[in-house]
Amino acid sequence: MTQLSPAVSTLSEITPEDLEIVGQQLGRFPRGCRRVAARCECTGPLVVQTSPRLPDGTPFPTTYYLTCPRLAGAIGTLESTGLMREMEAELTQDPALAAQYQAAHERYLLDREKLGAVPELEGISAGGMPNRVKCLHVLIAQSLACGPGVNPLGDRALAMLSPWWDPTSCLA
Repeated sequence: MTQLSPAVSTLSEITPEDLEIVGQQLGRFPRGCRRVAARCECTGPLVVQTSPRLPDGTPFPTTYYLTCPRLAGAIGTLESTGLMREMEAELTQDPALAAQYQAAHERYLLDREKLGAVPELEGISAGGMPNRVKCLHVLIAQSLACGPGVNPLGDRALAMLSPWWDPTSCLA
């Protein structure tokens, strides 16, 4: 099932109101949030850009962190279908796809490095990139934050999702 996402790729300063929403979405105080990287059509954050080192000093590799619980649930359902194993097998059989996924990994590393160098994370992106598919949440978050064409597997998984948003009650 192909759909258009109601997400808008954006990189905007995170406001106190955004942090409050993200806290509600996560059920805890958000840590290391720098910007909103993608918003839902309801204007709420879907993905936040995080610091590569949390305030307590812990290295944090997930530069694009998905916050929307509805989207996270839809992705979890998709993960349960075995899609990640299929995608990982495809990476070994399709050199062009593997090269695009490698480029997504390199983009992730560059985006994080712009936020600060963390030697403990050198060469490590997220979601299993560049050789594995461990977490569709991360791949979709990169697709939402960076736009179509950056992460081919994130783009594909995003297109496979059932609609998760409800513009009348997303923030309720």
